[in-house]
Formats: sequence, structure tokens, C-alpha cells
Amino acid sequence: MPKAAELSEVLERAKAVAADYYRLTGKPLGITGEVGEYLAAKHLGLDLADARTAGYDAVDRAGRKVQIKARSIQADKKIIGQRLGSIRLEHPWDTVLLVLMDEYFEPRAMYEADRPVVEEAIRRPGSKSRNERGALAVAQFIRIGKQVWPVSA
Repeated sequence: MPKAAELSEVLERAKAVAADYYRLTGKPLGITGEVGEYLAAKHLGLDLADARTAGYDAVDRAGRKVQIKARSIQADKKIIGQRLGSIRLEHPWDTVLLVLMDEYFEPRAMYEADRPVVEEAIRRPGSKSRNERGALAVAQFIRIGKQVWPVSA
């Protein structure tokens, strides 16, 4: 694993390039997941898993397997209609963490929901994308989750 300072430097440069790319093209560059994982590890003290570990992206201090989902939401956009990436129930994980960032990939909030709550939401009858692909809406995840960063006093 690269040194934290080196990784931070590379991601800061990548964030700037991605923000410029979006400003010029109106399209995302595709680094949201990687930046979200890094920010979660940095702010919550998670240990990132090896690349392409099935089911989870990090392990917390309690040893729980954490699946990290990230979304960069532009200031002029609402979270309505935005979805998380697929949450696969057949893989091992204990909790899902959602990292919300602004258009410059700066963290705004992080929400966490434990597996039983996420499974119940995915299996609830109604939406094909939710039931078959495990794709929860961001607003729905915020409702079922608990804000874990920033922590209010």
C-alpha cells in the first residue's frame, strides 16, 4: 500500500483534474469511488481492502467489513433520482457506507447502515432496480442510515 502522504497528494491532483474535466465537458471523469474510499479511510480510520475484494472495500476498527459507495453531487443538483451502485447480497459485508461529496470531491457527509437494514430495504417489494440490482436511491439510504461524519456534538 502506498504511503498515506503520497496517496493523498495523488488524489488531490486527480480531484482537481476531475473537477476541471466536469466543468469543461459536463461529464464525470469516473474517480468518485476511489476518492470516496480514500476519504472514508482518512476520516473514519478504516483500513482499505485490497483492490477487487469481493463485497467490501475496507475494514473498520471493530473488524466489520465495510462496503463503500460514493456520490459526487453538483451544487445545483438535488439528490432526488440519484442511486447508489449495486449492493450485492451474495458477497460478504457487514455495513454500507455512503460518502457524499461536492462537485470538487470534497466530503460533505457520510452515512452508514448495517446489513440487516440494507437487505430489508433492497428486498422491499416495488422497484426492479432496487430488487434485482440492489441499487438503492441516495435519499432512501440517507433515511435508513445514520450520519457518521461529520459527527455533531
